[in-house]
Amino acid sequence: MGKKEWWKEAVIYQIYPRSFKDSTGSGEGDLKGIISKLDYLKDLGIDVIWLSPVYASPMVDNGYDISNYEAINPLFGSMADFDEMLSEAHKRGIKIVMDLVVNHSSDEHPWFIESRSSRDNPKRDWYIWRDGFNGGPPNQLRSVFSGSAWQFDEKTAQYYLHLFASAQPDLNWDNPAVRDAVYRMMKFWFDKGIDGFRMDVISMISKFPATVAADGGKGANICNGPHVHEYLEEMNKKVLSHYDIMTVGEAAGVTIDEAKRYANAEGTELNMVFQFEHVGIDEDAETGKWTLKRYRLRDLKKVLSAWETGLEGKAWNSLFWDNHDQPRAVSRFGDDSTEELRQRSAKMLAVCLHMMKGTPYIYQGEELGMTNTPIRSLEDCRDVEIFNAWKELVEEKKILSPAEMLAAIAARGRDNARTPMQWDDSLNAGFSTGKPWIPANPNYKTINAAAQVKDPASVYSFYKKLIRLRKEYPVIVHGDYEVLLPDDERLWVYRRHYGGKTLLTVCNFSGKKISRPSEAKAEGKLLVSNYDSLSASEILPWEGSVYLF
Repeated sequence: MGKKEWWKEAVIYQIYPRSFKDSTGSGEGDLKGIISKLDYLKDLGIDVIWLSPVYASPMVDNGYDISNYEAINPLFGSMADFDEMLSEAHKRGIKIVMDLVVNHSSDEHPWFIESRSSRDNPKRDWYIWRDGFNGGPPNQLRSVFSGSAWQFDEKTAQYYLHLFASAQPDLNWDNPAVRDAVYRMMKFWFDKGIDGFRMDVISMISKFPATVAADGGKGANICNGPHVHEYLEEMNKKVLSHYDIMTVGEAAGVTIDEAKRYANAEGTELNMVFQFEHVGIDEDAETGKWTLKRYRLRDLKKVLSAWETGLEGKAWNSLFWDNHDQPRAVSRFGDDSTEELRQRSAKMLAVCLHMMKGTPYIYQGEELGMTNTPIRSLEDCRDVEIFNAWKELVEEKKILSPAEMLAAIAARGRDNARTPMQWDDSLNAGFSTGKPWIPANPNYKTINAAAQVKDPASVYSFYKKLIRLRKEYPVIVHGDYEVLLPDDERLWVYRRHYGGKTLLTVCNFSGKKISRPSEAKAEGKLLVSNYDSLSASEILPWEGSVYLF
């Protein structure tokens, strides 16, 4: 066991500030709203808040386009509000991890304003500028948000790279001055007392030469570039290693072998990474995430079990079902068709994830079993990714009909995760007295925190119990992982072993009773279950049960 490993034992709760709690009636969540709900989070038992961006931003991509890294967006409040939130969280034993968005900035950041002002500006090569090719962009590289990854800038007659929206130009990490500016900014926040960073698309900061070549080619892979580990080691040496903090890197495209480097046990880079293999298992070859395809449990198990065993002893795992970029977990992996099935499957999913090895992340509202929201037209949407995908798949390529695309958006769109947190059954789910920036899910009348906090049978109370168990039983944190019945299409059964103890987790990912196989024998002490009474011969629909022996 190395030093500074409190993050292995922690449970982390992600707050999407714009949708969490509004204290002013503006319809936008804010920092004072978060302060007002810290006791709720303390009661839940979480240890760390991961705060999605609250920096100054034009909000083209909901704060992931930052115009000043050392200022708070007035939408969310002031720096004094931030300091108060940090202090109040720390008083309750809750740590604060901020979002670090440094693959790109906003096009309104002073750095970029200077960079685009002339070809010979000192900050010109703080970003990635290229000449066009044969009257078009430098190459055919596509943006993650659809369309070309290159934007022509009239003033200097060159193109700049943007792997995301055109208002999010990519920083040039090959320039040491850029890296030093980022490190100074990180120290500013650490010296203020924050407890770590979740690093946005950190696997993209180093670009392959072919990715940015002005040769008309296709452009290369955008992840895990040639210097990414070198830059993260430098960051660690110059900044991270000087503070008792935690880091988690959003690492799209990461492999298990790459993760062993990013999150190595020696601690020379990051503490852990988010991989996205498991949330991509139901994608379509032609339309990507915009599909109604349903995942297969065998595929889900295969991916997450490979990460569990592949990182054993080499690196630490991050565990999550959903976040601000994913649809709601219970709607995607469970069954939200009736109230009983929603509660049952939400609890089962929680069991399955929280008993694995790694640090579990809860996305706001997941602890209530919040669901996807009804999306009937583009007018219900707010997300730039949705509008770009509609333009490409419906209007330009005509791959999907409007009805097909709307159905896919309802199932997979990011706005599902961004509807207001459901606090109670009053107007706008108790989120705001004003008109919310995005409508509340109409089911808030039945699914809300006020109804669940005092109910011992609620999804909330179930999450509370799982968090408590994690603090009581070292096998949940430290035990190694062994999957049983890997090819079963309905059951996920696995064991954890540590200190002479064995934990058996049995999860039924279907709405049917299943004859109990010998590998899932109900023996030992029942630690937790989403049923009050269990069957020795059958595993019940959406059952999630854990035994210790």
